[in-house]
Parts: sequence; C-alpha cells; structure tokens
Amino acid sequence: MPSTKKLIAYHELIGLKIKIASHSDPTLVGKSGVVVDETSNTLIILDEDKNKKIRVPKCYGIYEFELQSKERIIIDGTLLLGRPEDRLKKMLRR
Repeated sequence: MPSTKKLIAYHELIGLKIKIASHSDPTLVGKSGVVVDETSNTLIILDEDKNKKIRVPKCYGIYEFELQSKERIIIDGTLLLGRPEDRLKKMLRR
C-alpha cells in the first residue's frame, strides 16, 4: 500500500525524508534528514548537515515528510505517537 497524505500516520516512517517545521525545542526547528529509527515517543533522524543522529520527541512538533513520490506532507506529531505496529492496529479497528 503506497504512502498517501491520508494514511501517512499509519505507515512506516523509517527511510522517509523529514524536516522539523515546528517544535517546542527551538534548537530543533529547521533540522532535516532521514528517519533512521522510531520508538513509541521519539523519531531518530540522521541530520543532513552534521551527519549525526538526533532524537526528537514526536508529540511536541509538526513535521514535514517527503514521500517516495516527492510529495510533501505536514503532520502533527501527536498523530505519530505509539509504535508503528500499534498505529496500524488503530487504523484497522476503525
């Protein structure tokens, strides 16, 4: 199933390009890179500029993802909370 705007919260985020559009931590705003890992409450991003990993809390930010189709979408971090497999289970219950 391809990633779409509607379903991005239920897809695997690892490997997608990301940019932090807004965050409660002002030092993270504008950072971009590739999602290399994900936990229930954090995203781990490989920073393009410094080539190091950044751990970013999901719930305090707004993120811009670039899909494989080069389409960009913006999503609130609270929609990304939880493990990827649990987010999919939520969608299937609806």
